[in-house]
Amino acid sequence: MSQAYSENAKIFKAFCDETRLMVLELLQSGEKCACVLLERVTVGQSTLSHHMKVLVDSGVVVARKEGKWTYYSIRVQGSENASRLLRELTAVTIDANDNSNARCNK
Repeated sequence: MSQAYSENAKIFKAFCDETRLMVLELLQSGEKCACVLLERVTVGQSTLSHHMKVLVDSGVVVARKEGKWTYYSIRVQGSENASRLLRELTAVTIDANDNSNARCNK
């Protein structure tokens, strides 16, 4: 498989979990400390860390360390990339020369 497919899958993986969607909603109002996220999301610290790693690896969220805490925020460019990718992958194009369905019609 192409590296591009692997990178694109990371982006969509970020959106495929209820907890991560909740975290993204919380981050819409701005940067949040992991301690705040832990209070609002009903998971343990290690589970939240896993979810945050998936979000950061996708490029949709960025992490910033300050002292013993990590602060998270939505990365505008990551959000725009995810949006663009979804539009590109779901765009319908019609190719008059495409005969790929011809064998199915026999």
